[in-house]
Amino acid sequence: MKLLSVNLGHPRAVPYTDHPEGLTGIDKQPVDGPVRVAAPGTKGTGASGLAGDAVCETRHHGGDDQAVYAVAREDLDEWERTLGRPLRNGSFGENLTTAGIDVSRALIGERWAVGAEVVLEITSGRIPCRTFQGHMGEKGWVKRFTERGAPGAYLRVIRPGEVRAGDAVRIVHRPEHEVTVALQFRAITTERALLPRLLAAGEALHPEAQAVARTYVEKYGTDAKA
Repeated sequence: MKLLSVNLGHPRAVPYTDHPEGLTGIDKQPVDGPVRVAAPGTKGTGASGLAGDAVCETRHHGGDDQAVYAVAREDLDEWERTLGRPLRNGSFGENLTTAGIDVSRALIGERWAVGAEVVLEITSGRIPCRTFQGHMGEKGWVKRFTERGAPGAYLRVIRPGEVRAGDAVRIVHRPEHEVTVALQFRAITTERALLPRLLAAGEALHPEAQAVARTYVEKYGTDAKA
């Protein structure tokens, strides 16, 4: 298991974002050499966890619990076959493109050691948005991406350091629950009856997903089908 690439984006003006100045950093490109990774701070003020990477719309992206976004190269390959066009590393706006890891089947709270220094912890799956659809230029992209159910994973930084393309990725902790990124994504997007199951992930779960799950349980209980 390894990093195929580390990808950074720069602010770019586009017509398909809700950013007040029309800027997005979603168009991320592979870079050479080491990149510093550290917790960026609270969502709304903190942006990307990677030095030199732009997160423009900090109301919805970035912050400590979405410091890093990872996508499996295997998922990009599958989308290449579906879309009939090449997708380079970074095409989904991911910071880390991995090989040999089923990212969407990883567990919430799973920890990865990346290279010699960095430790990351999985918090949630990526929810597709208007900017992602505009960036991809595919009709009905948000729906298609959601239906596929392989969203890639957001991670928080447990131990900072440097990463680079070619670094090994090792799973150093796997929690005992069964809440995967894919399950969390389905619960938040299309199968809300799954929401009570997310609470088994505890404090490792992204705080916004925790809040949605707790509100659901308070309203419907743990066995509701709403």
